[in-house]
Amino acid sequence: MNLMTNFLSVAKMAPDDYVGFTFFVGCMAMMAASVFFFLSMNSVDKKWRVSLLVSGLITFIAAVHYFYMRDYWAAFGESPTFFRYIDWVLTVPLMAVEFYLILKVAGAKKSLMWRLILLSVIMLVTGYMGEVLYRDNAWFWGLISGIAYFAIVYEIWFGSAKKLAEAAGGSVLKAHKTLCWFVLVGWAIYPIGYMAGTPGWYESIFGGWNLDVIYNIGDAINKIGFGLVIYNLAVQSSETVKK
Repeated sequence: MNLMTNFLSVAKMAPDDYVGFTFFVGCMAMMAASVFFFLSMNSVDKKWRVSLLVSGLITFIAAVHYFYMRDYWAAFGESPTFFRYIDWVLTVPLMAVEFYLILKVAGAKKSLMWRLILLSVIMLVTGYMGEVLYRDNAWFWGLISGIAYFAIVYEIWFGSAKKLAEAAGGSVLKAHKTLCWFVLVGWAIYPIGYMAGTPGWYESIFGGWNLDVIYNIGDAINKIGFGLVIYNLAVQSSETVKK
């Protein structure tokens, strides 16, 4: 019965429903990435397996939520904001954890992990408040969310995370820099989606843009991209150990 319901919800999508299309593609891409990361765990050195496991969990959690968000969009034609933020509050802190996991080889402490997790939660909670609960003051909550975001950027680009990456050197430093670029450029996609979906001084610029398409593209780039960076690091480091 459930399979038939899901089939009918997909069948209702119009051929030009590009929003529904990005939800469907996002779901399948995230699931495929999860399978890839999970199956790759046994082919790399043991110290990188937890990092790959977290990468697989990030995309798997996203795939499950995209499954429901796709059906919600097909049924109601509305942005599934609630499901999206549940997804983010689980996956974004895990993406922050990835920095700690790859920097453990250089002596990273758990305080770094918890600091990044706290900042990511603040960023998401205040974003939800502005996008859903207090839309009349969306610019204010967006500002607080942005401050938390830039605090994360500072920590990984110039703070203790940067120093640890430089101490580790080699493939770890290269992976850290790539993840930093994902945060600086890839995560910057989300504020655009936020401004496209909330009222404020920025409406004249982003008004009329579809926030779901922006968010869906951002999720695919960042979550799968994060995992591929970790996978590349694990493979390179494992090959170095074998030599």
